[in-house]
Amino acid sequence: MNRIGNGIALALVAALISGVAIFVNSYAVKEIADAALFTTLKNGVAALALLGVTVLAARGPRSLPVGARTWTGMTLVGVFGGGLAFLLFFSGLAMASAPSAAFIHKTLFVWVALLAVPFLGERLGLVQVGALGALLASQLLITPPTGVTWGTGETLIVAATLIWAAEVILAKRLLARADPLVLGVGRLGIGLVVLVGYVGITGKLGALFALDATQWTWVLLTGALLAGYVGTWFAALKAAPASVVASVLVLGAPITATLAAAANGTIPQALPLAGYALAVLAAAAIALAAARRTGKQALVA
Repeated sequence: MNRIGNGIALALVAALISGVAIFVNSYAVKEIADAALFTTLKNGVAALALLGVTVLAARGPRSLPVGARTWTGMTLVGVFGGGLAFLLFFSGLAMASAPSAAFIHKTLFVWVALLAVPFLGERLGLVQVGALGALLASQLLITPPTGVTWGTGETLIVAATLIWAAEVILAKRLLARADPLVLGVGRLGIGLVVLVGYVGITGKLGALFALDATQWTWVLLTGALLAGYVGTWFAALKAAPASVVASVLVLGAPITATLAAAANGTIPQALPLAGYALAVLAAAAIALAAARRTGKQALVA
């Protein structure tokens, strides 16, 4: 039960970092307009930062992946979750309508929960199913599906979201025998190779040398936040069920909204406020249900 509690606490920290990161990124993208270049640089900084933390934490040979299957799995996490999914998402974002993109991406926790049952053996009781439904309803309140359209952009975002959901499942299995920090470095580092290749092929690599000090500051800041997010996310995933971690991460949205409201001096409208409140209650119900189930299993054992 303490392990689940630690995982939930780490997921809350990851949600906090995510909420702050999305708010900061909204300003950073105005300074670096090319999404692919910005993502590549940010992920590069994050990979180096996480590698530095891993070295300082004195992760020895025991923390390295063992066996060809584990190395293959980490490579898949990096290529698809850390590279291809980002390219698909940002390419789709450039073509999709804003309401469609926002809603599709926020359904990630649903896909993770659906995949976690057959592939990870996680159980969803009635309370958890009801809470997941409430969490989905909260997203409808926060981002009403008005003006939602469908086209190539939306299809690319769905593909990216499904890849990220599959990545969560694969990462959860890998974390049974891999260190979270090492897996995080692998995800960002291997994904960086994919992103650099794309930026190079599209002829955008030269723009790297044209960035000024202000732009590099944004890259460093967002990269540091990404490193913190990936590190805490994988640590949470190692300790707690994938469906729980994915659900708790939804709480990043109310944090972003709070920061935006403070910066703009505005208050969200009634429906989004109700959605944020419902998201908090639903995520809390999912976390408590998982903790209680683990506690009962421990008593039986």
